[in-house]
Order: sequence, then C-alpha cells, then structure tokens
Amino acid sequence: MGSEADTLSVTIFGSEYKIKGADPKYIRNVAAYVDAKMRELETRLAAGNPTRIAILASLNIADELFRERAERDRLDGELVDRAKTLSRALGETLRDR
Repeated sequence: MGSEADTLSVTIFGSEYKIKGADPKYIRNVAAYVDAKMRELETRLAAGNPTRIAILASLNIADELFRERAERDRLDGELVDRAKTLSRALGETLRDR
C-alpha cells in the first residue's frame, strides 16, 4: 500500500492536490504543465471561472494528445512502409546473387 512518503503535494491553479504513486519529478512536471495551461487561459478569458478554465484547459491538452497520436500513427505507417520497401529490395538483391 502507498504510504505518506509516496504522496506529493502539488498546486494547480491555486489549489493543492495530493498525488500518489509516480515519480515526483514527473508529477511536478505534469502539474506545472496543467497549471500553466490554466493560467494561460485565465489571461485570455475576461471572466473565466475556475471550472470553465479547467474544462477548456482539459480540452486543449486532449487536443494536443490527439494531434500527437495522429502524428505518431502517421510516422509509424511511414516507418512500416520504408521497412517493407527495404525488405523487398534486400530480397531482390539476395535472389539476384
């Protein structure tokens, strides 16, 4: 079971949260990223309440995730195509010997 030593306190948008179970440096980085996204939106919205800002920040972060996944999938497909091309070329070269 997790202990108090496994718990890290982070502050996001002025509220403190206790997080368990992951690398503290990683947790701090993720929390800082979320906090920065929320603060960025706060400066752009004239009258944004914390719930609205949190939802919009979540949507922005989810959009980033989906775009990164799409790019990774595109690159994976490109890599598979290149590997197939190289495999065919190698097979042809070995047959010609």
